Amino acid sequence: MSWIGWIILGALAGWVAKLITKEEGGLLKNIILGVIGGVIGGGIVQVLGGSPVNGFNIYSFIVAVLGAMLLIYLVRAINKK
Repeated sequence: MSWIGWIILGALAGWVAKLITKEEGGLLKNIILGVIGGVIGGGIVQVLGGSPVNGFNIYSFIVAVLGAMLLIYLVRAINKK
């Protein structure tokens, strides 16, 4: 997937994750959350034995959203201490 695709997927995944978790922030935060969330989610899926995440599809999107949500919860837990 091209870097433009990663940015688009990241923006959408980060936005959905922020809606679900009621997180604040703008477009740049959406992109960062979604892209890093995709990397985190993809790594977890591969460690658990799932198929690699490739391309711009619903599977990639769901993995990126779940990874972004995990990232949000981890940052909240660290900031709470």
